[in-house]
Amino acid sequence: MTTVNNQTHTSENTQIDSLYNALNIQIANWSVLYTKLHNFHWYVKGENFYTLHAKFEELYDQVTGYMDDVAERLLAIGGRPVATIKEQLELSTLLEATGNETANQMVVSVVEDFATLSGEMSEAITLAEELADHPTADLLTGIRGEVEKAAWMLNAYLGR
Repeated sequence: MTTVNNQTHTSENTQIDSLYNALNIQIANWSVLYTKLHNFHWYVKGENFYTLHAKFEELYDQVTGYMDDVAERLLAIGGRPVATIKEQLELSTLLEATGNETANQMVVSVVEDFATLSGEMSEAITLAEELADHPTADLLTGIRGEVEKAAWMLNAYLGR
């Protein structure tokens, strides 16, 4: 049994299980994105090297915090965060870097990943709100706002 906002749920409760799964997908995606951003940080080349090298580092530092915050929240509400690379790759809806991206392709990839994450966070926020789990909804809403801001900035960099 788990407790969310003083409401007892059995493990068969599809709403809480759906929320646990949605949060684990977030953790998996943050893990994959963390590695992808390191790849981009290390292998970016070209006239915008300095700008993108620093930006990718800034982003992977942020991603680490998001991954940890979501995992800790999941633990707090009785779930179990995915914590192995194998589990994370199985759950992630993001693709790993190929290692052959140009600088602009790297930025486009991150923007696309942020769009995916934002959409999935919206679904998780709805699940949390349906369970009256306002702290989880608030956590994800804050992260989604930061992700959308970063996507806007990267799109501006791309001239979009």
